[in-house]
Amino acid sequence: MTGLTENLDLLTPEFALAGLAFLVLAVDLFLPEDKKHLLAWLSVAGLSGLIVLAAVMLWGEDESLYDGLLAVDDYSLFFKIFFMGMGIFIILTSIDYVKQFLDHQGEFYALILFSILGMNVMAQSRELLTAYIALELLSFCLYVLVAYARKSPRSNEGSLKYIIIGAFSSAIMLYGISMIYSTLGVTRFDDISLALVGALEVSPALWVGIALLLVGLGFKISAVPFHAWAPDAYEGAPYPVTAYLAIGSKAAAFALLLRLVAEGFVPAIDRWDQWQLIISVLAGVTMVVGNLVALAQRNVKRLMAYSSIAHAGFILAGVAALTQDSQLASNGIMLYLVGYSVTNLVVFAALIAYFNISGKEMISDMGGLAEERPFLAACIAMGMFSLGGLPIFAGFAIKFYLFTAVAEAGFLWLAGLAIFSSLISLYYYLQVIRQMYIESAPQESPPESPATGELVGLEGIPRASLAASPSILLVSVLAIALAAVLWIGVYPSPLLDTIEAASRAILPGT
Repeated sequence: MTGLTENLDLLTPEFALAGLAFLVLAVDLFLPEDKKHLLAWLSVAGLSGLIVLAAVMLWGEDESLYDGLLAVDDYSLFFKIFFMGMGIFIILTSIDYVKQFLDHQGEFYALILFSILGMNVMAQSRELLTAYIALELLSFCLYVLVAYARKSPRSNEGSLKYIIIGAFSSAIMLYGISMIYSTLGVTRFDDISLALVGALEVSPALWVGIALLLVGLGFKISAVPFHAWAPDAYEGAPYPVTAYLAIGSKAAAFALLLRLVAEGFVPAIDRWDQWQLIISVLAGVTMVVGNLVALAQRNVKRLMAYSSIAHAGFILAGVAALTQDSQLASNGIMLYLVGYSVTNLVVFAALIAYFNISGKEMISDMGGLAEERPFLAACIAMGMFSLGGLPIFAGFAIKFYLFTAVAEAGFLWLAGLAIFSSLISLYYYLQVIRQMYIESAPQESPPESPATGELVGLEGIPRASLAASPSILLVSVLAIALAAVLWIGVYPSPLLDTIEAASRAILPGT
């Protein structure tokens, strides 16, 4: 580090992001109902400006703020730009859905902005309590967003389960932090590594504290056996929120976990490497269970939930492979997060477009989609191929890079298990594609609302509120995201150059 500083100018993007969220809430008070969708464009414009501001202000910076609580470096800058860019695409994919199905649009977009603020602080946290506060800011926003469809019993049920389990995991994590502090007397990541290197023996209380910390983070990334909340929360949440859970919250949790392990545990790997075994076993169980349970799913949201759990296992394998002598695993994790997020964006944007015009979310309802909406079916198919790891798509490049890093770190059994799990995942991804391209559209008359007799969709949505066709905006977002999936799959080198600079910030010994 170049030295300690209290230069608040380095936190300008965070202050501006908080101001943007409050501005959206304020403007919402004065806009008429038919103009509320403009708040989404205000959010997109603000995030676009903040990406430019962060890149200009923070490029090449390497500073510590508040006695090492926060880091302003290439690693945090990479994830700030990634999170804000992801936020732009999530908001763009949600505009039509929110206008059709949700109330209080201003609060919806403001909550997304506040959650991105929490993600940004998580990526630059270098101390456990600071990271915990940022994680809670993100979690509180997600609790509300999952329950945003207030009239949906499934949304309320999923949110309730998410809140209860999330609060429980936060308490476990906080208790683990307290035990680490009581044993080592420090909570900064670099101080933890120094304490582990200098310790003559590892106290049982420290073992328990680190285990509880990993359990708390395991809940946040939906690792098995801490994943029970994910399928119900994904199924009950509004579609754009489900996409946000699968993409944003997972990437933010891994950004925090990667810095914690790289700065807190990896420097002490010669003296204390048991954490690698713990994380590798957790990774293996997560990827196998996630893929096996996904085989039995009939709701596409629940299928994507278990797919997300399985991919968390793949990324955890990369975390277990982190070493002080090589940044291959760190590069692989960050490349995986970007490729996985872009691929998921393609799949969810197409599913949201399909839901906007049909109100359906069962896999069996997608029969004949290739004939009715060939572009949507093609986007879902290519997204599923990418998630399965087939060549020319992003999924192949990111899995090849990450699994190679895991094998080179000496975890050949884990790399083999990851490849086997990927083969399992191809079955349920292909089942969705088969439904769209081979099966015919289901012939059934829409049910009537028991209260009004109005024709409604299978989710109880009035037919009058459904769109006739996907909007130009959604089609454009899909085209851009699909191009990104192909670009990462064919030519990821420019992205890897940026990722390598970010890796050097947290693994300076490489």
